[in-house]
Amino acid sequence: MQVRGLLLLLALILLAATAEAGKNKKEKAKKDGSECEDWRWGPCVPNSKDCGLGYREGTCKDESKKLKCKIPCNWKKKFGADCKYKFESWGGCSAQTGVKTRSGILKKALYNAQCEEIVYVTKPCSSKIKSKSKGQSPLLLS
Repeated sequence: MQVRGLLLLLALILLAATAEAGKNKKEKAKKDGSECEDWRWGPCVPNSKDCGLGYREGTCKDESKKLKCKIPCNWKKKFGADCKYKFESWGGCSAQTGVKTRSGILKKALYNAQCEEIVYVTKPCSSKIKSKSKGQSPLLLS
């Protein structure tokens, strides 16, 4: 009976300590955070060159903040890193232009970015001819 009471007391102490720790985290978040809900965020500005780590500035009423951000170095700079698109498969190669095209439909605009609904991208056609038989030598077939 004493063991059960001791375990119950220990459980209550742990529960109280956990609840107190949760209160401290909430108070800290309120102190660091802002009451403002209508933040306007600018584009991610890289620290050097045109990609990599950087920051984005936000304003709300008379408050301003800077958040860390990152622009991938292989990103399509044409539509910006804050516009996310769902792309279809590449189309066939145009003999006249030597490029192939595909379109992307806007999936998500981060930080209220101004994004185009549909974008088109092109890339040069591959000059390599892919063989149909994989790993088989013509000598082995005869």
